[in-house]
Amino acid sequence: MQLAELNVGYALYPLDDPRMVGFMDNLDKINAVAERSDGYIWRMKSDSGNATDLDVPGEEHMIANMSVWRDVESLGNYVFNTIYARFYEKRPAWFEHMTRHHFVMWWVEDGHIPTLDEAMERLAHLQEHGSNDHAFGWDAVDMSAFRQCEFAAE
Repeated sequence: MQLAELNVGYALYPLDDPRMVGFMDNLDKINAVAERSDGYIWRMKSDSGNATDLDVPGEEHMIANMSVWRDVESLGNYVFNTIYARFYEKRPAWFEHMTRHHFVMWWVEDGHIPTLDEAMERLAHLQEHGSNDHAFGWDAVDMSAFRQCEFAAE
């Protein structure tokens, strides 16, 4: 089995707004770090090289990031122990504060590429039922291996 993840958000401003430059100008760098990370398998992207221009089913203004990893440890090392952690800390400058879950993980068969519909169903399941075998968040993971950063996982 491999690990799929979905991370979503609503941009505070149009993506071409100068206030979004710090986000948009760093996407290629952050994505390249992911692709070079141990355990990385796949990420959702359009011809632009990222996923900011892909439509999320039922969510007109939502931006989604989805990827597949070898395991939770691989994803956790990328999220908490690379430059991505610094990038993520700046999320409040670019994205609305979400009062609902905006991140979900789930297991997929080796070689399976999840769809956005599938991912959104997993996110809804997490929202309704909390972390379980079908969909889970960082709260279901032993975070002791990822405590190298100054901020705590959600």
